[in-house]
Amino acid sequence: MLGSAAKAAKPSFVSYISPEEIHIKEPTEKEVNPHLLPGELLLCEANMVYKYIQEDGSNRGTYGKLVCTNFKIAFLDDDSASDDNEPQFKNKIIGENDITLQCVDQIYGVYDEKKKLLTGQLRKYPEKLIIYCKDLRVFHFCLRYTKEEEVKRIVSGIIHHSQTPKLLKRLFLFSYASAAPNNTEARNQTVMFDALEDWRDELERTKGNVKYKAVTTNEGYRVSEKLPLYFVVPICVSEESIMKYEGRGIPIWCWSCHNGAALLKMSAFPKEQDDSTSQTQKAFLDGIYKTISKAPYELLKTDDLSSSLPSLQDIQTAYTRFKQLFLIDNSTDFWATDVKWFSLLESTNWLEIIRRVLKKAIEVAECLERQHTNVLLIEESATDLCCVISTLVQVMMDSYSRTKLGFQSLIQKEWVIGGHPFLDRCNHLHKSDKEEAPVFLLLLNCVWQLVQQYPPAFEFTETYLTVLSDSLYVPIFSTFFFNSQHQKDTNTSGESLKTQSGPFRFLTVWDWSVQFDPKAQAFLNNPLYAEKPKPDKSQRKTTRFKHQRQLSLPLTATKSTTKRGFFREETDHFIKNILGKRISKFINSSDEPPNSFREFYDSWHSKPVDYHGLLLPRIDGPEIRVWAQRYLRWIPEAQLHGGGTIATAAKILDLMEEVQSLQVKMDEEHSQAISGDVRSVPLLRNSARLSSLFPFALLQRQSIKPALPTSTWKDLEDEDDLVKRDDEFVDLSGDMP
Repeated sequence: MLGSAAKAAKPSFVSYISPEEIHIKEPTEKEVNPHLLPGELLLCEANMVYKYIQEDGSNRGTYGKLVCTNFKIAFLDDDSASDDNEPQFKNKIIGENDITLQCVDQIYGVYDEKKKLLTGQLRKYPEKLIIYCKDLRVFHFCLRYTKEEEVKRIVSGIIHHSQTPKLLKRLFLFSYASAAPNNTEARNQTVMFDALEDWRDELERTKGNVKYKAVTTNEGYRVSEKLPLYFVVPICVSEESIMKYEGRGIPIWCWSCHNGAALLKMSAFPKEQDDSTSQTQKAFLDGIYKTISKAPYELLKTDDLSSSLPSLQDIQTAYTRFKQLFLIDNSTDFWATDVKWFSLLESTNWLEIIRRVLKKAIEVAECLERQHTNVLLIEESATDLCCVISTLVQVMMDSYSRTKLGFQSLIQKEWVIGGHPFLDRCNHLHKSDKEEAPVFLLLLNCVWQLVQQYPPAFEFTETYLTVLSDSLYVPIFSTFFFNSQHQKDTNTSGESLKTQSGPFRFLTVWDWSVQFDPKAQAFLNNPLYAEKPKPDKSQRKTTRFKHQRQLSLPLTATKSTTKRGFFREETDHFIKNILGKRISKFINSSDEPPNSFREFYDSWHSKPVDYHGLLLPRIDGPEIRVWAQRYLRWIPEAQLHGGGTIATAAKILDLMEEVQSLQVKMDEEHSQAISGDVRSVPLLRNSARLSSLFPFALLQRQSIKPALPTSTWKDLEDEDDLVKRDDEFVDLSGDMP
């Protein structure tokens, strides 16, 4: 027989099919059209676009249609029209594969496997498109199988509408406001501080109406366009003084402490002035200081934030470096950067800036609480770092600001009406990168530190803060899209884009029903909120939450290293098991607070926590942590299967459901109201699908980690030996379910 003595032939098959053609979901003939909001127009589209799934190293994905409107970039596939795969925490405005034009950070094209930043006119169009978002999502689209004309239209359209400078009234905010139904004003209990009565009520609430007054001097913006219509000043300050220098050099009231001491802010005079002008302004300031330092006012301490805190440029630079750690292209990149996670994190300086800001807020709280001294925050415009510090101080000292309505009213007062230039700092119009700085995001990071250190003290959750940070880039709300109250009022009046005349009716972000249904809104409310102070239980609750370490692992006692930096010899179980990291260099904070500050700080932390009293954040070394939910939620490699804070929340909500069902049986009279609360609980029933990425993403397949033979599980058995080694990668995938 032929071949009886012949050798077996070696396989000679060679595949000429790309990975995209192997792992694909075949396109169907079913037409999928985008869901358009009122005023939203379809500008361009491309069919046969392949969207990669970046959860593993393969090129798996699905075909669909990529569209660009005057509101968003959206990818539509067959699943877009079905409800089977809808996320349980669904945003009614922004879909899972939607990117608002304001959320686009950078766009890269891939040419022959090389990435290139795309701006302006293109001579050659890429075969792949990578979109990096400001909420840290990363989208990969393959255009290799798309018609050439469609590629040109969609790529040019996306770049033009998301990256080029535009006029304010070209924002979708105005298109939506003019086309949306003029519904009656939604019931919103948040105090907007756009009326004189709101300021008077706030003065009365804080008992500040004895020494301070709400003024109408700026009605019609006759003093300054940067000041709000109404604000509060010391009673002794005259109207003539307010008008003399367009509001500069005038102490504006922020908040009054229970002991009468007040927090004030002031817009400073320009530093570059001729001698005669400087002398005149100095004399004016001296007069103001003397006036507000006399009885009945407390002693006054001034704090120039421009010299005691990082500059806006420093903040922008640090955050730009920091966010690069989380804009992950693929699994390989994740594990490659993870080897040097701590050194990369420390080099960004972002956590150090958060620590310095919190430290400054504690210093101000000490002056108000212990020294009974008025504090005057000074900044060039008093609309950036002044907003951060004044807000943090009130969150730390006023329990009302830790409720959801109180916090929202505080943001309205200090940021929206206070004149923080959201339009410039978020660079919504793409006019000047020099003005861009994540100041509001810095505040939310600082508030998150307090929320995760003292959960029962806050009525809202970290999910609330994450969603609020996302809302910065949703241009149907006016809250974060103007530089001042004057700019909003000026652009609100006039003719709408339709034939009817009348002012635009903008939505406020505080109406959460616009984005989320009642079930989803349940995740914004903290079920562990200590609504009433209970001194007998406060110490026990403190012990329960004090051990949490989001990104630092407690190890056995070791000698402190002499290296200067951020982290100490503590690390976190989260890092060891999820980010697969061997930690060797734990670094002490080098900036020791002064003795008086340390005495106040240590004294407070030695006592039981009153969740309705003063709260001081822990700021030493590893106590300042990465906001894991916001920064890691889109990275499957960082997920905890069936774990994370959501696991705790699931059990708590299960208990709440049981208690509420018993209450229904006991008190049928209130059963209808209580059952309305229960409806949010079944969201968490299928715990097998949950991970630490929830509620923003469901459980995803664990990525394949590269096998590096440098370490094994036995290396972790001796913790004393662990800290002596250099940073290495540890393959811990076998521990994951």
